[in-house]
Amino acid sequence: MRVALPRDAEVVGVSRLYKGRDRRLSYVNWQERLRPIVVVELSSPGREDEDLDRTVREYSQPPTKWVVYEQILRVTYYFVFNRYTSELQAFHRVGGHFEPMASTDGRWWIPTLGLSLGLWQGDYQDVNRLWLRWMTEEGELIPVPSEVVSAAETRAAEAEKEAAAAKLRAEKLAQLLQELGVNPGSID
Repeated sequence: MRVALPRDAEVVGVSRLYKGRDRRLSYVNWQERLRPIVVVELSSPGREDEDLDRTVREYSQPPTKWVVYEQILRVTYYFVFNRYTSELQAFHRVGGHFEPMASTDGRWWIPTLGLSLGLWQGDYQDVNRLWLRWMTEEGELIPVPSEVVSAAETRAAEAEKEAAAAKLRAEKLAQLLQELGVNPGSID
C-alpha cells in the first residue's frame, strides 16, 4: 500500500529521502517493512468526515484514510486532531476495527510506546494555543528539542553564576587570610 505523505509528515525510522536521493513523497508499506503503531492525523477543513470514517465511498474510489489505517496498514492507534476546534479524537484497533479510546486526565496512554498523547496549552514557536504533546504516563511533558536546548542553556547560566560566586568567596577568603598575616598560597 502506498500512502501519500503530507509535506511535513514523518514516519519514525524511515528516511525522509527515498533511496537516499529524492524527497520521499509516499510511505510504501512493502518497501519499508515497518508498520506504523501510531498515526496522528491533523485534520484539514472539509476532510474531517473522511478522517473519521463518516463518508460513503463509491467502489471505484480509492479507500479513505480511515480504511487505509484500520484495514490495510493495521495501525494500532489512530488520533485525529482538529487544530481549528482543538479537538483530539483517539482510536485503538481492537479485533480489526478502530474503537474510541477514553482519555485519562486529558491524555491517551499508548502502552506500546510507554507514552501518552495529550493536549497542552502553552507557547511553542511564539504561538500560544492548545498543542498536541507527547507526555509520560503521569502527564509530564516530553520536551521538544528547543526546550531541551533552553533547559541546558539555563543550567549552564546557573553553573556560571555559581562558579563566579565561588570565585568571589575564594578571593574574599584569600584577602581575609592575608589581612591575618597568612599567605593563602602556602596552605596545602
